[in-house]
Amino acid sequence: LDAALAAVDAAGVHFQIGFNRRYAEDFQAAKKDLAAGIAGTPQLLRSLTRDPGNGSIPHAARVPAWTIFLETLIHDFDTLNWFNEGAEPVEVYAVADALVEPSLRDQGFLDTAVVTIRYSNGALAVAEANFSALYGYDIRGEVFGSKGMVQAGRATETAARRYTAEGLSADTPRLNVELFRQAYTDELADFAGAVRARRDGGVPSPSSGFTLTPGAADARRALAMALACIESVKSGAPVAVAGKAAV
Repeated sequence: LDAALAAVDAAGVHFQIGFNRRYAEDFQAAKKDLAAGIAGTPQLLRSLTRDPGNGSIPHAARVPAWTIFLETLIHDFDTLNWFNEGAEPVEVYAVADALVEPSLRDQGFLDTAVVTIRYSNGALAVAEANFSALYGYDIRGEVFGSKGMVQAGRATETAARRYTAEGLSADTPRLNVELFRQAYTDELADFAGAVRARRDGGVPSPSSGFTLTPGAADARRALAMALACIESVKSGAPVAVAGKAAV
């Protein structure tokens, strides 16, 4: 990654990494509150990803090793870093297993993981992931601070609820394009706007009032955390993040 980022810098082109949760309306609303100090100083943070499933994982044997950290939880790491902006991840401790597909454990497949993270400002965070939530996509974030708490994410597709003799029910998103349709659209629009501004010799002016576009430093920070998690699982011990000279 460091070599790729150096090439980007040398070429003078715009770089944006695909951390789409930053563009979801509820996550942006939470970030706006955090930037305004609503929750005070962050003390405890949480981010989770539960992918929809049916109790098994098709083609699990072909899933690359460490995907749960490098492709799934890496989004949670960026969310936590974004929500705790200004602080650096110092140390991670990760535990992972194959609980959905235990027969693949010996092949190195992991479908469930929990990570604890310690930040330079003293805040503690937890990130968790699982590849088979029977009820649909479940992606949430939370910050508890000295003045209160801010939460983001939803487990239902809309605010509609059904109350019948069978109980309470609601539709849940089953595809990432259902859950993040607006986020994907705004993410591409942000990228296009930055490229257009660079072409025209200007600088895009942020209208959100807080840092939005995930750039090179964000990509590197999240990847360093993911790599530290892999080391932690292998060693069974906490691993420092800040000491990684290259990724």
